[in-house]
Amino acid sequence: MVFLVVFSFSPCVFGADYAYSYWVLDHPDGSNRYELNVSVSSSLYDYFVSKDHDLRSSYDFGKFVTPYALKPIADSLRSVYGDDEDFANGVLMVVHQIPYEVSAPQKFPAETLAENVGDCDLFSFVAASVMMAGGLDVVLLFYESEEHMNVGVSLSHAPNDARSSVTYFSYNGQRYYVAETTGGKWETGWRVGECPDSFQGVSAQVVTLEDAEQVSPGQVSASFGALTGSSSITLSLSSGFVVEGGSVSISGSVSPVSVGGVVTIYVGSGGGNFSWTVLSTVSCDSGGRYSYEWWPESSGLYFVRASWSGDVDHAGADSSVGSVRVASSSLVLFGIAAVVLVALAVVVYAVSRRVGRVNEYPVVQ
Repeated sequence: MVFLVVFSFSPCVFGADYAYSYWVLDHPDGSNRYELNVSVSSSLYDYFVSKDHDLRSSYDFGKFVTPYALKPIADSLRSVYGDDEDFANGVLMVVHQIPYEVSAPQKFPAETLAENVGDCDLFSFVAASVMMAGGLDVVLLFYESEEHMNVGVSLSHAPNDARSSVTYFSYNGQRYYVAETTGGKWETGWRVGECPDSFQGVSAQVVTLEDAEQVSPGQVSASFGALTGSSSITLSLSSGFVVEGGSVSISGSVSPVSVGGVVTIYVGSGGGNFSWTVLSTVSCDSGGRYSYEWWPESSGLYFVRASWSGDVDHAGADSSVGSVRVASSSLVLFGIAAVVLVALAVVVYAVSRRVGRVNEYPVVQ
């Protein structure tokens, strides 16, 4: 069910990673099963939770499609499926295994995968993200009168594996075949081109994905092999206190050594409206070490964490969370001035007391 709502969120949690496994077949009617392991780091989840979720119109749906963040899933599925139709059906198999639960408002795919629940629009964002990352031309199909959404997929050929009449929508001279993301039956669920009876003949708005997020600060981990839990990343701060205009050195290392691997450094702030933003992305050297010099621009309490997205053999890892208190330079100057004034007052008081004692007991000639 799709809801158009305005959303604000203010989490302040430093959780663990989220890991799930999904089954896929080598073909919708095939017998070979593959277990796809997917892990979402807590830093990536927190980043997307902190992003703007406001939805001003149905045309904003596209911003919830994040192909880069889910590309490892697409790469894994592409290693099994060479045909575009089989690949799209493989994506549907994965999405059909996420438990259905009515959700409002909209969420980004990393949130849905981490929370492991969603409804039609959240499932459609996940499916569209993976299909797009796998090289398919996709759109979102929004059935406003029915409060429903699914995906439209352009293929080089009409679907061969649909078990019913094929349904599609035409847009800019292209056919987009319906891909229904709900259902819950991954082995026998909806395939590309099949449309539930309740949406047959219902008009849908085609939402194109020019606004899809092409680059994210990190990616989920995905592999048909076991993602080991032996990866780690450390974080060290040169100081927990700095004055505006000063700098903090952020450093650490990734294990196993990831030469040229990308580390994302996040900074969190905001008090009651806590949010994570990307401070920088840096590459590891030959020893798996990374470093970054940070010059905070404003005073306040900041949290810092680093994340590595992992590889085909290792799940990603998040560092521990460090904190930095940045003091206002004007406040520091005021404090110094106050200390000086107090010191002067003490000196004056001491001198005056001494003079008073001298006057009280004059020297006898």
